[in-house]
Amino acid sequence: MADYDYDVLVIGAGPGGYVAAIRAAQLGLKTACAEARETLGGTCLNVGCIPSKALLHASELYEEAHSGALAKWGVKIEGATLDLSTMHGEKAKAVKELTGGIEFLFKKNKVEWLKGHAKFAGKDAVDVAGRTVRAKNIVIATGSSVTTLPGIAIDNEVVLDSTGALALPQVPGHLVVIGGGVIGLELGSVWKRLGAKVTVVEYLDQILPGMDEEVRRESAKIFKKQGFELRTGTKVTGVERAGSTAHVTVEPAEGGPAEVLEADAVLVAIGRRPNTDGLNLEAAGLRVNNRGQVEVDHDFATAVPGVWAIGDATPGPMLAHKAEDEGIAVAENIAGLTGIVNHAVIPAVVYTNPEIAGVGLTEEQAREAGEVKVGKFPFAANSRAKTNRDTDGFVKVIADAKTDRVLGVHIVSSLAGTLIAQAAQAMEFGATSEDIAYTCHAHPTHSEAMKEAAMAVTGKPIHI
Repeated sequence: MADYDYDVLVIGAGPGGYVAAIRAAQLGLKTACAEARETLGGTCLNVGCIPSKALLHASELYEEAHSGALAKWGVKIEGATLDLSTMHGEKAKAVKELTGGIEFLFKKNKVEWLKGHAKFAGKDAVDVAGRTVRAKNIVIATGSSVTTLPGIAIDNEVVLDSTGALALPQVPGHLVVIGGGVIGLELGSVWKRLGAKVTVVEYLDQILPGMDEEVRRESAKIFKKQGFELRTGTKVTGVERAGSTAHVTVEPAEGGPAEVLEADAVLVAIGRRPNTDGLNLEAAGLRVNNRGQVEVDHDFATAVPGVWAIGDATPGPMLAHKAEDEGIAVAENIAGLTGIVNHAVIPAVVYTNPEIAGVGLTEEQAREAGEVKVGKFPFAANSRAKTNRDTDGFVKVIADAKTDRVLGVHIVSSLAGTLIAQAAQAMEFGATSEDIAYTCHAHPTHSEAMKEAAMAVTGKPIHI
């Protein structure tokens, strides 16, 4: 060990990287984590998952107070106003508390934070801000960055990426969102609730690419009901800034006459790309695939012994919780244990209102693979949802027709992000729809819709 500075060096302190570093240290390995940001937590904690959820929650509270929606409950509020700077301040406070918490955990677990940009100087050597260190194992956990549209300049004043959309100093009159995926819909929801007109431009014929078709259709209906303008089957051919506004040129995806949308702000939210540039991977003997990702095996090992990779830098969905699970698994594999992530059971959540969540196969994917049974239960028939006047959405359970094993679950509900955990756990244990159906669920709760959807797989729900 005298030849090495560390047993494990993790490059990147996002959800995958910091978790990998802490777990490696817990397992008795001398560990360091290289991170160029001034704070730990990566994109997710600093300018992604956490600040966006703070604004989503705050904007929901504002809309409830301002819209008069609470009057039917006898809660009458007049004169509610928006203090956007205070809202941003509370968001920043949450981020500071959580990034500080990770720094505390590093100190508690004796993980050394190497501050600065890291790049390979060899198969077992990394240069961090001019200092070269050697490690027996190196974990690439560099995350991802926003994908830009060719020819469209992001200035984060009028033309925004997701980071800029989290920090707008005032509510835009008209926000045009390019991309009808998770990030665009979540951030569009924030500014819609705070008073903006929101137009979502999506190249495909439906929003939420990759999700279950029925969920996509239902979600579109709900967003339209909320006042979103959804321009699907539409492509953006140009964005030109005109002072404090922008002109967005769009036309049908299949071709046709162009139209110009005037916007006070434009959010470019077309996806993310792995952060593998600037790592000098060649020095380690590594190459990326055609998507810029580092290929790994089942254990998260790369083609170079002693070099590992996890999270958004590798193939698969770009989700913080996937990276976290992989961080734990890679540390355990390095330590000689058995670290496994079941990539067939990774839940995904869209934190709009209602939330949209899914785990496992969509109905379309499941039918391509074989014969299936599908059970569905609407929240309009759920007692707690009806009592709360919170009846948008449904639970959908997809099971193998022969074995009854659950293949996928999809939920549209205000509590979908929480409810999907039951489905993921059931699938991890190889549950059948009957297992869920015969599990007692507390009454009255939204979770009873999961039980009823499972009962509906065999055509025997009680309350519809």
